[in-house]
Amino acid sequence: MIQKINGLKWTKKSGSLSLFFLFCFSIIGQAQQEQAQNPIIFADVPDMSMIRVGAHYYMSSTTMHMNPGVPIMKSEDLVNWQLLRYAYDTLSTNDAHRLENGKNAYGRGSWASSLRYHEGTYYLTTFAQTTGKTHLFSTQNMEEGQWKVQAFEPALHDNSLVFDKGKVFMIYGNGQIKIVELKADLSGIKPEGIHQVLIENASAPAGDAIMLGAEGSQLFKWQEYYYLFHIVWPEKDMRTVLVHRAKNLLGPWEGKVVLRDKGVAQGGLIDTPDGRWFAYLFRDYGAVGRIPYWVPVQWKNGWPILGNNGKVPDRLELPAAQGLIPGLVASDEFERTTASEPLPLVWQWNHNPVASLWSLTERKGFLRLKTGRVDHHLVDARNTLTQRTIGPYSTAKTALSFSKMKDGDVAGLCLLQKFYGYVGIQKEKGQNYVVMVLGEENNETVQEKIAVKGETVFLKAQCNFMDRADTASFFYSLDAQTWHPLGVELAMKYTLPHFMGYRFGLFNFATQEAGGQADFDYFRISDTLD
Repeated sequence: MIQKINGLKWTKKSGSLSLFFLFCFSIIGQAQQEQAQNPIIFADVPDMSMIRVGAHYYMSSTTMHMNPGVPIMKSEDLVNWQLLRYAYDTLSTNDAHRLENGKNAYGRGSWASSLRYHEGTYYLTTFAQTTGKTHLFSTQNMEEGQWKVQAFEPALHDNSLVFDKGKVFMIYGNGQIKIVELKADLSGIKPEGIHQVLIENASAPAGDAIMLGAEGSQLFKWQEYYYLFHIVWPEKDMRTVLVHRAKNLLGPWEGKVVLRDKGVAQGGLIDTPDGRWFAYLFRDYGAVGRIPYWVPVQWKNGWPILGNNGKVPDRLELPAAQGLIPGLVASDEFERTTASEPLPLVWQWNHNPVASLWSLTERKGFLRLKTGRVDHHLVDARNTLTQRTIGPYSTAKTALSFSKMKDGDVAGLCLLQKFYGYVGIQKEKGQNYVVMVLGEENNETVQEKIAVKGETVFLKAQCNFMDRADTASFFYSLDAQTWHPLGVELAMKYTLPHFMGYRFGLFNFATQEAGGQADFDYFRISDTLD
């Protein structure tokens, strides 16, 4: 007799032995499902800085030209993260951040942050090329407290905030790593304080041929040593994790390579309440962006030893993720009961928003985007509302009401990066067309255009990031049931000018006359190609 149990064959003759192996496979499979998997978040969450306060973990990241900016996330298990707040609504009102006078902040804005907790106060620092300043935020209540905001010149590259023996410092730099002492009130650099080179050539442990010098400074203190983490990129090799250590903050420092696997690098150390250690790092993973990986850490001879035999594991002894979509993206039906209800934290505007040109209440149950000036390309458009794409697959859908658009207006659903694509409605001489467009900076080409009637069109964009396929397809429907492919595939490319993983976006811009408006009924995101 042959019997199938859960898809496996079992014979009476081999009965007990087969059942034993079946039981083992079942237990192993269940254990694997209950473990966390790398990447921890399959979405663009780069330049993490992390702290633990009691049983709670807090993490900051980089979102550059997006607003609000510098997201703060919270977790109780290092795996399941939720957006808690942002450091700022807008970083600056200069032309670059407002998309004014031909200027923009793409790939700039605020960069790598440093998150700290010291004597009852939370601190977050970042820096920006677009302001030329180092920005510092502090609060005594990370959940609800108001930020105290300070800024000073210059912009200290990839700075790490350090509290040590009653003084405050920042460590920063690329290749040559420096330390500078701050004033006690953190308002700026202390003129008569310490300001010196900390490590002359921090890249040296990785060799002589270096493509990206050691940067991403993050300092930690454990037992008798200070540990300084950096990322470095040797030529003809992969991104690599370096650690220097010293018994005194000012040195001397000794360094070594602690991880070279899969290009997973840049980050630091975190411990758990039960005494385990992990390194939080990220991996460049094509068009979806820079995605977080956690790596187990053991201590040996006063050095952190990263990985399992030097390798980044696929699974970790941490709780499993509670679903494939992280708490960093979400669907939105745009239903609001009062005018004061804000957008969920998962949303970020591309550059500074213009408050008078968007509304959740002018038409109940809709996001209304209004045009306030003439632009000619998606990357110039203000009030583009975005969310991260996620891997390995993600799909976004929306319903667009276009009856109040004006001639020359273009509105729809996009995938935003330097090489972008969108599907939407273009109005020309009173006729509405559903279009699929490919764009790059100041050049857009219509790949397909079909005349449509009525007042509503349903739009869909699908992303495939599996094994770095990095392709996207666009669709439209007139009844939300039957979907028609439109145009061509978008070959998604991660580029430094934007320095960010692809974003889904809802947009509306005028090419002839301001004053038109587009209404979006919902935004629905899923982790499948549906």
